[in-house]
Amino acid sequence: MEDEVDRLVAAWRRERPDLDVEPLEVLSRVSRLARHLDRARRLAFAEHQLEPWEFDVLTSLRRAGAPYQLSPGQLLTQTLVTSGTMTNRIDRLAKKGLVERLPDPSDRRGVLVRLTTEGQDRADQALAGLLAQERAILAELSRTQRGELAGLLRQLTAPFDNIPG
Repeated sequence: MEDEVDRLVAAWRRERPDLDVEPLEVLSRVSRLARHLDRARRLAFAEHQLEPWEFDVLTSLRRAGAPYQLSPGQLLTQTLVTSGTMTNRIDRLAKKGLVERLPDPSDRRGVLVRLTTEGQDRADQALAGLLAQERAILAELSRTQRGELAGLLRQLTAPFDNIPG
């Protein structure tokens, strides 16, 4: 079975035989798959009236376990945004009733961000929708193939995930 990347690689090999275009065979497919995954994610989240960034914040809180709360600093670490962006996001989610701010009992000046029941329900429903979309994307692969692919991708992404700062 031929795909668009095969055609792209063949064209580059014809036009630039002096270059080794082998990386395109993997990374162009990863890039194309990322675009398809982004569309699937947006669809799954939209069905639950969530933006991707809202899903990221809500599921960070959900993964924290009961009582589903984190400091803004912990949310920054998990979502990789600036403090100003996180403040704005918390404000918007609080306005929608999906999170609430509470005083931090261990720091009188600090706050904790807690998932509301509505926020938890929306996060859980959107996650279920996302997983259905992702299962459909991976349907052509066997369980063994999915495991192998996950391991290979982990080898590529781990160095980026473990960069200090």
